[in-house]
Amino acid sequence: MIRVNLLPLKRKKKPKAVPQFMIYMVLVTLFIVIISGYLFFYLNTQLSSLNKQKKNNEARIAELKNRIKEVENYESQKKTLEQRKNIIEQLRRNQSLPVKILNEISSTVPNGVWLISMSVAGESIDIAGVGFTNDDVVNYVNNLKKSQLFTDVYLQGTQKTGTGKIITYQFTLTCKVKA
Repeated sequence: MIRVNLLPLKRKKKPKAVPQFMIYMVLVTLFIVIISGYLFFYLNTQLSSLNKQKKNNEARIAELKNRIKEVENYESQKKTLEQRKNIIEQLRRNQSLPVKILNEISSTVPNGVWLISMSVAGESIDIAGVGFTNDDVVNYVNNLKKSQLFTDVYLQGTQKTGTGKIITYQFTLTCKVKA
């Protein structure tokens, strides 16, 4: 007899070969993932170091701004001190001039003349006084003209005045101080 098997036979299937294309794609994908991971960690490290550097730079900038303020304060104080120094020096120079003027005026006053008032305005000096004679007044004007400190000595006028038996001559004169 002939036997016919109507039942299907279980045959083992041959495993299909994985296409080479798939193998290459998996390898390329795996390579890209590894490269991407490396770049991620590398760039993340760079970013964190740049952030640290930024914070350090900002702290340094704040410190330098404080130093700049200190320098500006120092410069303003120095400028103020220079101005004060110049003012003090100017006052010292100007202080000696009135002393010289008074000394020169008092040393040139002859006997018989006395001063009533003196006013100084810049370089101009106005003097009012009294003398016993006109010659005393003229002698005083000549003494001022001979002085090294005064220029443009000008006698504006004299006026004869008398109180009782004593006759005096009131005078006014102007002069300028040499620079």
